[in-house]
Amino acid sequence: MKNDSRIRQLKRQNVLYLLLSVALVLGGYLWLRASYTVARDWPFTQEILLVILGIVATVLITALLLNKQTEVELEKEWSIKFTDLKAEIYLSLLDHIEKHLASGGITPEERVRLQFLTHKLALVAAPNVLEEYERFLDVFSKAGSDAVFTKEEADQIHDALARLTAEIRKDLVGETDARSGYTEAAIREQILDNTRHLHHPEA
Repeated sequence: MKNDSRIRQLKRQNVLYLLLSVALVLGGYLWLRASYTVARDWPFTQEILLVILGIVATVLITALLLNKQTEVELEKEWSIKFTDLKAEIYLSLLDHIEKHLASGGITPEERVRLQFLTHKLALVAAPNVLEEYERFLDVFSKAGSDAVFTKEEADQIHDALARLTAEIRKDLVGETDARSGYTEAAIREQILDNTRHLHHPEA
């Protein structure tokens, strides 16, 4: 929140500096015309006026550029922190689901923990992740209704989890994947194939 407030403040300052720069250019032009006429009989006066105007313009433009650079750096820092937070919550969710599947069931305490992870996910997850997570919860809730997972139910959960994982990957490193030459559909299918191979290694 502090970074967000600082970014808004810098944007307001940038607008102010831009308006001052425009006013300086327009006012400076009119002032120069008048000053040149009045000061043409005194040696070096016109040159001095030009130097003063140049200094003021340089100060304003430099302040504008420095503010813009600071704004970009703060936005980049916030983006990195937000991505780290997302990754942490995603990994916590996957770790928790792993514990359920490894134990073969879900206890009331673990269900409460999952509910809180769901709330955390709502704060940071991309919309496509939230939609896939809802579909995963449908499968997970039905399978865990009796607190014990059968082999078939575990397979269904793994399939749903693979689809969720594909969306999480897209949210975290989608831009990097796009530059790698692999399509989103190809990566998603590879994740699903890997999961199915674990379920049916003979296939």
